[in-house]
Amino acid sequence: MTEPRDPRSGPPAGREPASLSREERKTMLRAAALRPINLSILVVGVGIFATALAATGGAWWLLPLTLATYVSLVFLAARDPIFQRKVLGEDGVQQTSRIAVQGADVSPERRARWLARGETRQKVEDALVVYRKVVGAIEDSDEVTRAVLDDAVPRLHAAAERLVEIAGAREKAAEVARDLERGTGTSPTTARQENLRELRERIRAADAEISGTSEELVDLRAKVVRISLDSQNPARAKDLNASLDGLNARLEALNEVMAPERESP
Repeated sequence: MTEPRDPRSGPPAGREPASLSREERKTMLRAAALRPINLSILVVGVGIFATALAATGGAWWLLPLTLATYVSLVFLAARDPIFQRKVLGEDGVQQTSRIAVQGADVSPERRARWLARGETRQKVEDALVVYRKVVGAIEDSDEVTRAVLDDAVPRLHAAAERLVEIAGAREKAAEVARDLERGTGTSPTTARQENLRELRERIRAADAEISGTSEELVDLRAKVVRISLDSQNPARAKDLNASLDGLNARLEALNEVMAPERESP
C-alpha cells in the first residue's frame, strides 16, 4: 500500500516554493527567461507586432501585451517547484526546503523523507515505524506504567532524531565516496585512497547501527509490554531506561564520528 503523502513534507509541489538563496533566484530567473517556450512567445509576439506595424502602421498595443505575457511566464516558471527541481536539481530544492523549516518542530519521519530513495531511507523509515509503536505503547498504557516510563519517551525521541541525522550523514559520506571513486583514475593518490577507506568504514558503521537500532527498537517494544504487565517491578523500567541510554550513547558517538562528513562541501 502506498504511504499517503504528508501535505507538509518537502520538497513541495503545488505549494509555495521554499525560499531560495540570491544565487539560486538569479539562476531560476535566467533559466526561466531563456526557457524555449517563453522565448517562443516573445519572438512570435514581436513578429506579429512588426508585421502588423508594417501593414497597418498601428497595433502598438501588441508590444506591451507581448512583453507583459513574457514577463508573467518568466515569473511563473521561476516559482514553479517542478521547474526548480529541473534547474537546481533534486538536492538543491531539498536543501532549500530544509533551510526553510530550520528551527521548526519537524518530525523525524518528515526528515527521513528528505533522504534519497534507497535502502538506507527504507531502513530508517521502517525503524521509525517501530519507534512510533513503542511511543504509542507507552502512551496507551495504564497510568502507573506511564508514570514509571515517563523518562523513556524523551529518550526515544532523542534516539529517533539521532538515527535520522546518522542516516543523512551516511548518505553524504556515500556521495563523497562516489566522487572519490570516480576521480581515482589509473593512479590514485595515497591520500585519496586513505580518505576513501575511511569513508567506507564510516558508511559500514552507519549501516550497522541503523540496522541494529531497528532491531533494538523491536526489543524495546516488547519490554514496554512486559512493564505494563508488571508495572510494580522497578527493575524492568530501569532495564528499559538503561537500554535507551545505551542506544542514545552509541548513536551520539557515531553521530560525532559522521559529523565531519555532514559538513563536507
